Amino acid sequence: MTDTHFQGVFPYLVSPISASGEVDAAVLARLCEDLIQAGVHGLTALGSTGEFAYLSWAQRRRVVEVVIAAAKGRVPVVAGVASTTITDAVHQAREFERLGCNGILAILEAYFPVADDGVYAYFAAIAEAVSVPVVLYTNPNFQRSDLSLPVIDRLSRIPNVRYIKDASFNTGRLLSIINRVEGRLQVFAASAHIPVCVMMIGGVGWMAGPACVAPRQSVELYELCRRGDWAAAMERQRPLWGLNQAFARHNLAACIKGGLVLQGYAVGAPLPPQAPLSQDGVEEVRRALIAIGAL
Repeated sequence: MTDTHFQGVFPYLVSPISASGEVDAAVLARLCEDLIQAGVHGLTALGSTGEFAYLSWAQRRRVVEVVIAAAKGRVPVVAGVASTTITDAVHQAREFERLGCNGILAILEAYFPVADDGVYAYFAAIAEAVSVPVVLYTNPNFQRSDLSLPVIDRLSRIPNVRYIKDASFNTGRLLSIINRVEGRLQVFAASAHIPVCVMMIGGVGWMAGPACVAPRQSVELYELCRRGDWAAAMERQRPLWGLNQAFARHNLAACIKGGLVLQGYAVGAPLPPQAPLSQDGVEEVRRALIAIGAL
């Protein structure tokens, strides 16, 4: 994999962990293979759906190792790096690059608030530690210290900081980012946004958990957007948005894992103390998957 230009559908992979705490490599590799066969454009390990905040370093490393091996260079693998300290984040990023990932998804964890200069220093250190492209991850719903527009602008001037994935509910913020960075960063949407709208304003794709359970439908939607067939894209978007709405009512990792179990992948439940998907949730996800032809 020599092409480092990211675009299209990058599913946020789940992290199947056995009762003994081991990564279920066979299940994860099978999921990666099926997603690639469905036409996805890349794989993202250790995003929110991958429960990165609940995994040990050994588990995180193993997840990335399995995904890289399963991809076999056919699609780029972007590995999530998340920490509260610069030292640890740099260590993770260097190790994932050494394993062979094609990009880093940079996530800032924080217990105490971090000022803009500290936020900048964290992401800049990750970028400077590796040679692969860096995707900034911003999720104000869960992050105590988020990326402000001025910080995004500053980071966009670092050569290998080339993408941003925004998981807010604010599509207007995406347009503000696009206007501010003037092409230095490319924007990926999340499941919180309506992907067709993001593509219309200049986005290059989406990194999202729902693409794990609806890969073919997601790829078809992306291709319609790429062709500029916006009417057909919106017709395809409407039922897919129903799936996103179902996920928004429940724990995201529980929904994606629950949906994958319905599709025959033994990925297990979210890691405790997270609760598994309720029976009502299972039925809601089942109906949403049936509605889009994914079950």
